[in-house]
Amino acid sequence: MQKLKFLSISCIVMLWFASCTPSEKQASLPDVEAPVANIEPYEIVSKHGHTRVDNYYWLKNREDSTVIDYLTAENNYLDTMMAHTNDFQEALFEEMRGRIKEDDSSVPYKLDDYYYYTRFVTGGEYAIYCRKKGSLDAPEEIVVDGNELGKGQSFLSFGTSISPDHKLVAIIMDTVGRNFYTVKFKDLTTGKMLEDVIPNTRGGYQWTNDNKSLFYAVPHQSTLRNYLIKHHALSTPASSDPVIYEEKDETLAVYLGKTKSKKYIILNSGRTDANFVQYIDADKPGKPVLIEPLKDNVEYSVNHAGGDIFYIRTNLNAKNYRLIETPVSSPGSANWKDVIPHREDIFLEDVDYFKDYMAIEEMSAGLTTIRIIKRADNSEHSINFGEPAYTAGIGYNPDFNTNILRYGYQSMTTPGSTYDYNMETRDKELKKEQEVLGGFDKNNYTTERVMVKARDGKEVPMSIVYRNDMFKKDGTGPGWLYSYGSYGSSVYPTFSTARLSLLDRGFIYAIAHIRGGQEMGGEWYEDGKMLNKKNTFTDFVDCSDWLIQNKYIAKDKLFASGGSAGGLLMGAVVNMRPDLYRGVIAAVPFVDVVSTMMDESIPLTTFEWKEWGNPNIQEEYEYMLSYSPYDNVEKKDYPNLLVTTGLHDSQVQYWEPAKWVAKLRAMKTDNNRLYLYTNMDAGHGGASGRFRRLRETAREYTFVFDILGMKEVIETKPKIEKL
Repeated sequence: MQKLKFLSISCIVMLWFASCTPSEKQASLPDVEAPVANIEPYEIVSKHGHTRVDNYYWLKNREDSTVIDYLTAENNYLDTMMAHTNDFQEALFEEMRGRIKEDDSSVPYKLDDYYYYTRFVTGGEYAIYCRKKGSLDAPEEIVVDGNELGKGQSFLSFGTSISPDHKLVAIIMDTVGRNFYTVKFKDLTTGKMLEDVIPNTRGGYQWTNDNKSLFYAVPHQSTLRNYLIKHHALSTPASSDPVIYEEKDETLAVYLGKTKSKKYIILNSGRTDANFVQYIDADKPGKPVLIEPLKDNVEYSVNHAGGDIFYIRTNLNAKNYRLIETPVSSPGSANWKDVIPHREDIFLEDVDYFKDYMAIEEMSAGLTTIRIIKRADNSEHSINFGEPAYTAGIGYNPDFNTNILRYGYQSMTTPGSTYDYNMETRDKELKKEQEVLGGFDKNNYTTERVMVKARDGKEVPMSIVYRNDMFKKDGTGPGWLYSYGSYGSSVYPTFSTARLSLLDRGFIYAIAHIRGGQEMGGEWYEDGKMLNKKNTFTDFVDCSDWLIQNKYIAKDKLFASGGSAGGLLMGAVVNMRPDLYRGVIAAVPFVDVVSTMMDESIPLTTFEWKEWGNPNIQEEYEYMLSYSPYDNVEKKDYPNLLVTTGLHDSQVQYWEPAKWVAKLRAMKTDNNRLYLYTNMDAGHGGASGRFRRLRETAREYTFVFDILGMKEVIETKPKIEKL
């Protein structure tokens, strides 16, 4: 007797890579002329007497039909050049989609007497927000159906804010991608929409505790800087909403939050290096009360868990942050008292507060731990995770009176997992691990964490993952390196179902935890910003070299990717070391650094001067100019490039990547591929909806596979085993 046994690892679709040269593969592409942007010299004069000539400045006007025609021509060129891959792109999309459990739901969280959760339905692009009252066995109530909101929309970004009494929901939605949100209200007791509508908002929506009004932020129409906080009383016209606070400092943007106790609404005015906080009593709203004034290079965040104590996480005299407490009645820094003092080797990331415990999220040597402190006696312990490279973090815990901590865990081999941890008994319960369809087995993959010595002696962490039976450390296989490296934003080694389409084809995938993030603490960030920014780029290049030298990746099969500020990284490294990379994907790349920092009328300018530099200061102007990707394009060979943007991008304007591609086309000396894709219906985050985004990923992967000379797709037969 025999039985068919399907082993997912031996039954996957396999790719064969041709060994032909780049020039031989280029010859097989359609003989189509690439779009050529008109050259219209425009002089940009700095305050230091230096003049730059920008030949493509004219692309800044999205209202000009000539600009739209050019972007459309680039899209058409991409479609034509990749038309021979259309069938494979579709097959790859279906392969990646096939791993997703379409009718999925989140783990419910309890808020007062309700259990809230989201779920997806088969074929649905967007989440459905739901709840049950009293018990998980109670009837389901749909709060908001994202698929209904998304009907007829080419783009949708939305969220919700529930009133404290759970009778109303604010529905916050953007259908353009420009980050201007409209707020509508639904009565959850009747299911009917209220007449109230608040247009053009962004940045936090906080209810007063009487359920009768909502605070919200308003962005400037041109700079998009959040500069107003308004207060909307239900059943009144939004046009009459009073301004509660105006942030007049053009280097600051203001956002809203609420404390764990729900007693205080927080106004946080900040830039990349500093901020200050004010609060409003959510029971008796009045004028904002200042906690501590703005100071250069000082950041702090405020929380309240009851009583007359504010908890403050701050980097004041603490590059890795410390936790202090201070009286609500007199919260200024003169009264700040350490709860968790500063430590040279541990970065304090986050704190959550409970009646009997505090949960501390902190990072040491690039790895996160969660430490539990018992308030009664200050005894403590940590949660063990047990993998060499992973991501762990405190989840959403709205209940103050509980011993249960919800946290998330994943690694590059372990799908996203939600745990409930009993801080008293130290028992943990796996509530859910992301289900990966198609026979995925995490034991078939290996993750590594290595330290790469950079050229200045600093050790840069790098996370690596590969499939065991496909990877050979002999310098012959393909690989992909990703990073970000800005704003102190750490890149964590997370799981991706789509990435399996790389690993299952013999790729290794690596993340370089370069300077500019905070994986190694506050100093790691400081050493990768402003006049130290080039460390970000050289770290990435050194990690790339390491992968090749240590035979993880073939020297002619290394690909790299990054988005937004990570797109700046891509632009910088291809100028520095174009020979290292076979291909690069730069998503919504911030590549025209100097021009953007000089233009105070557009986003990513005045309140980012402390991240990149102030062009009014000559030293900072010249330093930015020395690495700005757009300004440093040269007549030389560049790797294959796929550049993406969104017409409505509010963070990196579409014209930056468009100008960069136009200049590269005019100057590069190679015959490698150079494609620009503009999503005409989206902004910074790309396509909305879980499957639309997946199609963009399929395009990017196909771009890479096609460069490597993929010849055919072969389906292996199921392995037959005798019982």
